[in-house]
Amino acid sequence: MDKKNLRNAMQLQLKQLAADTYKEKSAIIHSKLLDESAIKDASVIGITLSNFPEVDTWPLIEELWARGRSVAVPKCHPKTREMTFYEITSFDQVEIGYSRISEPIPNRTKVVKKEEIQCLIVPGLAYDKDGFRLGFGGGYYDRYLSNYRGSTISLAFQLQVVEKIPRDDYDLSIGKIITEREIILVEQK
Repeated sequence: MDKKNLRNAMQLQLKQLAADTYKEKSAIIHSKLLDESAIKDASVIGITLSNFPEVDTWPLIEELWARGRSVAVPKCHPKTREMTFYEITSFDQVEIGYSRISEPIPNRTKVVKKEEIQCLIVPGLAYDKDGFRLGFGGGYYDRYLSNYRGSTISLAFQLQVVEKIPRDDYDLSIGKIITEREIILVEQK
């Protein structure tokens, strides 16, 4: 299956998740993530503000704040297809931005440089056990990850793990994928 068809099929499957199942599985994934040494050791964590049906990150962000972590969220720049991360300390510092994604308000937050983010939670629609991901089609994370040196983790529902993701030369693998059923540690080549 090519990327476009896989993207459409996965979005359809995810939209069928019942609200209670979605919340329950998201909470299991949060618990597993918070036990990870990459999270425990990081003072600055990069993460997106999720939209249903992505694994819910909003309560996770609140828990990270409660544990004293700095949380940086991305703002997309559609002309260049690049992102800038900004530290948020409250959901009052976000607004609906590019592609109906919640993004930081730049004049109410401060820029966080790539090298300051010790662990990056990378979103996606589908993943394989080699750590490759199918994103939402903009290429924003592919560009950002090209010279990112910190830990990378993706949060996914088990149904998002597929046999093989179609790959392009610029695609990079994620270090770890956490689902409600398993933690997939990717062998880095």
